[in-house]
Amino acid sequence: MTEKLFGTDGIRGLANHYPLTANMGAQIGQAVGRFFKKQSDGGGILIGRDTRLSGTMIESALAAGICSVGMDAHIAGIVPTPAIACLTRSHALAGGVVISASHNPWMDNGIKLFQADGFKLSSASEKEIERYIAEGQAKMDSRAPRHTGQVRPFDCAADKYVRFLCRCRPENLSLSGRVIAIDCANGAAFQVAPRLFNRLEAVTHVLADAPDGVNINVNCGSQHPERLSQTVLKSGADIGLALDGDADRLIAVDETGRAITGDQIMMICAAYMLATGRMQSDQPVVTTVMSNLGLKQALAGMGLENLRTAVGDRNVMQAMVKQSAVLGGEDSGHILFLDQHTSGDGLLTALNLLAAMQHSQKSLSELAAAMPVYPQVLINIAVDEKPPLDSISPIQEATDDVLKKLGDQGRVLVRYSGTQNLCRVMVEGPDEALTTTYGKQIADAVRCRIGARE
Repeated sequence: MTEKLFGTDGIRGLANHYPLTANMGAQIGQAVGRFFKKQSDGGGILIGRDTRLSGTMIESALAAGICSVGMDAHIAGIVPTPAIACLTRSHALAGGVVISASHNPWMDNGIKLFQADGFKLSSASEKEIERYIAEGQAKMDSRAPRHTGQVRPFDCAADKYVRFLCRCRPENLSLSGRVIAIDCANGAAFQVAPRLFNRLEAVTHVLADAPDGVNINVNCGSQHPERLSQTVLKSGADIGLALDGDADRLIAVDETGRAITGDQIMMICAAYMLATGRMQSDQPVVTTVMSNLGLKQALAGMGLENLRTAVGDRNVMQAMVKQSAVLGGEDSGHILFLDQHTSGDGLLTALNLLAAMQHSQKSLSELAAAMPVYPQVLINIAVDEKPPLDSISPIQEATDDVLKKLGDQGRVLVRYSGTQNLCRVMVEGPDEALTTTYGKQIADAVRCRIGARE
């Protein structure tokens, strides 16, 4: 097994990069069980999943592998990724597993792992599990029937998660009378999201809450907020909330039907947290290099530093812990509030955003207007392989030429996706036309040299 199992969001591509077999799932379950057994004195492993067709098969295979090395597998069923993070911690379990490919198409699937404290595993831990699988070490821990673990139902996982969110609700937040449109992406939050906001007495209009195994993220959710925008306008909603397939991301839509990015959400929440004492002026807001220049400017206007990391929510989280930061995230809408949770959480982000609106007594469009948004183009190019980009002269030359033309009026980022066979070209510039032209220039160089063959 030569290809990496792990991407930026965990073990990746079971359906896309490996034969989707029960044997592979069981091997991974054995390796995961062995790893967590070494890390703990007791407790089992919690397993949750999203709504993809392959989820139940992978769940069964993982559970079998986990039990074969003497660990119990606790089955939570369909719940958001952040639910597994908080329930693993609150129920003193050895670890948590989420079967999901997040915002990817339904035919992809993957695994995210959480340690006992609710944080994602480190790169070193992921590599250790990879080594167990590659070398077949986990099989050596297989137990005789009388010493195997058991598959156990984890009852009421969704209700327990909703109660957790209600406890995290910012003080004095009232949603009574608020009109909220919710796009569940036909994913993991299709039951939890309506239940949460109905419990908080909001008036809800729910979209994409009828998963069939193959419609997750299809023309809905955080990647496709167009239908949500129309619903907000037709219903007169105060806000629209678009989750992704595993509900760890949020993109919002304001009352005018305009999409609000993750960067704008972080800016709004930073102002709110600063005003209410949840955040201090010496605590940076941690984002990735993909964040818009406008966010850095807006935060500077509040007296806050914007610390940037490499792409990936784990990189953000690690920097936040190191800097004692409480707010950070990605423009994609994956946002962390470390004073409340160990994981990015789309529903928790929504509650904080609604609290900011209530505290300021302003509409979402008014709050978002405080951040200038520099035009940004993101182009994805399919690739067959991922050679080091700095070793390909034509791509470097095209990038250097664009950087020279932009000067201090923009940025360029060329990188590979951590979960798909894509090269991503991001260009940020002073106006939309130039930004698009420059992005196409670099993308053409990438496509010419390493673009996928049809």
